[in-house]
Amino acid sequence: MSAVVLAGPDMAALASTRGPDPAREIFPVLRAQSSESFAEQVQAFMMDRLDLHPLVSTYKETGTQTHGWPAYFGALYLPAGGDKALLGDHAAAGLPGRLLQVFLDLPAAAALTRVKTALGVRVATRKSRQTAEASAAAQQKGKREELQHELDQAIAHLQTVSPVKSGEGESLADLASRAVALAGLVADAQQECTDLLQRHRLAKSERQRNVRQLNDVTESATARLLFHGLDPKACPRCDQEIEEERRRGEREAHACAVCSRPVDGPDDAPEEVKAEAEIRLEASTEAERLARREVDRAEAERGQLITELAAVEDQLRLARSAADLPAWVAAQERVLRLEGALSVYPELPPAKVDPVEETAIKVLKAADKILDEESKKAAADVFHDLNKEIAELGRRFGMTSLERVEIDRAAHLKVTQDGGITDGFGDQSAGARLRLRIAVAVALLRVGAAKQLSTHPGLLLIDSPKAEEVQDLDAHTLVRELSALAEAENLQILVTTADPDLFKDEKVKGSVLEAAAGKPLW
Repeated sequence: MSAVVLAGPDMAALASTRGPDPAREIFPVLRAQSSESFAEQVQAFMMDRLDLHPLVSTYKETGTQTHGWPAYFGALYLPAGGDKALLGDHAAAGLPGRLLQVFLDLPAAAALTRVKTALGVRVATRKSRQTAEASAAAQQKGKREELQHELDQAIAHLQTVSPVKSGEGESLADLASRAVALAGLVADAQQECTDLLQRHRLAKSERQRNVRQLNDVTESATARLLFHGLDPKACPRCDQEIEEERRRGEREAHACAVCSRPVDGPDDAPEEVKAEAEIRLEASTEAERLARREVDRAEAERGQLITELAAVEDQLRLARSAADLPAWVAAQERVLRLEGALSVYPELPPAKVDPVEETAIKVLKAADKILDEESKKAAADVFHDLNKEIAELGRRFGMTSLERVEIDRAAHLKVTQDGGITDGFGDQSAGARLRLRIAVAVALLRVGAAKQLSTHPGLLLIDSPKAEEVQDLDAHTLVRELSALAEAENLQILVTTADPDLFKDEKVKGSVLEAAAGKPLW
């Protein structure tokens, strides 16, 4: 594509011209051979003619982004009522607030914007670097732990396959023979322990019986009379066990525990019987002691044999024939390889603090605080007057129930109407948003001019106001007020509409440009 923008002495001369004509004082303002070139030249032209400066904001927290004519155009060409940004048509990157502060030319606003942008980029860069360092450290640590775990397992495996020789240099066959022999000795020792334990239990039972007999012959004449007799445990005929009651009767009532007959007879030698019982007890006690000693000896020997067998079995498990050598070599290579891999992932030192970066952030934070405080002080008085102007203009534009408004430096607008109900700008109807946008733009111009700090170019573009639910009566009032404001404040306000009745008022007829029937406007 190609395009040319012409400038001439009047609309009539330009209407019939499609190229430069020096003879008629028609000259090109810009030329372009592509859409991109056209956009760039229009931006440069409008920024220069309206004395506007680029806006800088943080981009994705890692850099800066410059906003030019498209951002300003959204604030001058009031967007459709469906948009919810108060100034401009983009709420991202804080553009509405930046446009507001630029149009009011608040002290230090430009410097504050640059400082905030630089601070945001610095802080975001530091955070991104710290996050990356922390992630790298976590990955390094995880990899080290994984390799260390694999290395520990490899070392343990290597120890199980390492060729180990016995202290006497025994072969695998010798070790197996020793293990078989020791296993037989352990079995024999176990059997000997079992037999000796049985013998010990019998000796113990005999000693306990002799203790009871000594007690009995010491205390009972009947027991002394029966001392040399049998001591049956059961009836010799029916094998029924002799009950304890019968034995107690024998001791107390002197009745035989087997036949229940009285036991009578002379107790001629009680001391001899007692002495014989004591001799029996001494003999059985000595027999029990000897039996216990034999049990201890046998158990010690069995324990020694079990220990020797376990040692030989360990040697058998560790010893390997020549056929196992490749497995040991492979295990050794894996250990060495993992040790080398682990050395490639050393423990990372703690993240270092960049003193230059920290100093820059501290300075920028201090500057941000100072400039922000100055901007707040300067904005307090300006915003008070701005709120009054917006509310007054809103009522003049048809918002009769509007009580007050409150705008802040971020271009957020609180609207109070209908007896104290407060809503945000985005909660208003499409028609109310259009009225408030116009009121804000005009108020910026008025307050800025009164305080000699406005940088607003004094240009407003409004397309089809009735399309945004503005009723006929309100639309006529809006057009009259805009015409009066344009004349009083020396503004350029361009309103386009398909309804010619909006401009039949005598006060605005002189500023109406109407297309002829069937013809384009220009």
